[in-house]
Amino acid sequence: MATVKRIGPGSAFKVGLVLYGILGLFLGCMMALISTVAGSLTGMAGADASVAKMMGIGMGFGAIIIFPILYGVIGGIFAAIGAAVYNLVAGWVGGLEVEIN
Repeated sequence: MATVKRIGPGSAFKVGLVLYGILGLFLGCMMALISTVAGSLTGMAGADASVAKMMGIGMGFGAIIIFPILYGVIGGIFAAIGAAVYNLVAGWVGGLEVEIN
């Protein structure tokens, strides 16, 4: 058995950044799809429908850019905090035992 005694907060930040950035991209695409569909349904609203349609499409495609950035940065920060807390606790109890083949 090998023991993980320390996790580098910098490397945990990078992994969290990429992992949650990918999640944010997926959720941003879903938001864009929902906003586009909702924007197309505003055709029944009357004279102001073109403005509402453009708002829906703009918000949806904005989410494709904003969600990955926000999710990535926040996920990276919390991964680094989690690594720092793990390092503190591992110093007290000896770390995590893993079996490596």
